[in-house]
Amino acid sequence: MRVLLLLAATAALAGAQDARELVRQAVKRIDHNLEVARNYTFLERVETHELNGDGQIKDRKIRQYDVTLLEGSPYRRLVGKDDHPLSPDEVRKEQKKLEDSIDERRKESPAQHDRRIADWEKRRQREREPLNEIAEAFDFRMVGEELLGDRQVWVIDANPRPGYRPRSSLAKLFPKLRGRLWIDKTDHQWIKTEGEVTGTISFGLFLARLNKGARLNFEMTRVNEEVWLPKRIEASGSARLALLKSYHIESAVTYSNYRKFQAESHIVPAAAQR
Repeated sequence: MRVLLLLAATAALAGAQDARELVRQAVKRIDHNLEVARNYTFLERVETHELNGDGQIKDRKIRQYDVTLLEGSPYRRLVGKDDHPLSPDEVRKEQKKLEDSIDERRKESPAQHDRRIADWEKRRQREREPLNEIAEAFDFRMVGEELLGDRQVWVIDANPRPGYRPRSSLAKLFPKLRGRLWIDKTDHQWIKTEGEVTGTISFGLFLARLNKGARLNFEMTRVNEEVWLPKRIEASGSARLALLKSYHIESAVTYSNYRKFQAESHIVPAAAQR
């Protein structure tokens, strides 16, 4: 019996270690996706619901954007509202904003251009930093395997690891998060997440609070058999701003129509195309 118990404990430890290693490998592959993603433009649809106390929608807003690299950093151009095309006046306004931005960026000195790109890269790196801590921030448990769409995946549960001390500012959220991860068995890519906030999270010296029970779901899609890119992000929960007003929000961001382009390509203003 003691031998059996020892074998069972060893198997459990091995399973936990395997799950942690799978997560560590998946995190490393994110850098590849971020680099290849530079070669793609896409459509982004953002739908936000504000709910009343009964959970009914009291305000609904939908915006659709075309996102591409403009002179080295992203540009989001509004192309639709509430699932309808923009009016002619709105189209002209957005076109004018685009042309002004093209003109402004092309007039930059080399130092200004480099600084703008560096600022963007710095933001990307800041968002990337907490991912490096995920493998040590959580205890992982292999739940099993399943078919997600047409992909075979591992399913792994993640719970905050006792004693973990965050190093980056965003990683300070990890002790109040738990979730489930789906990792592709062929590519070892992290392709889906379901997360839940387990305690109130405060931002900016209590100017804002995200309440316990908020949820976040994230799903990726394989594009051109070369890269995994975002497919859908869903978030829901209640928050309080300045400790005064409470909001109950549902939000969904979907990504579609990924189009590959050459990194050296430039957007040409409409006037130059006529």
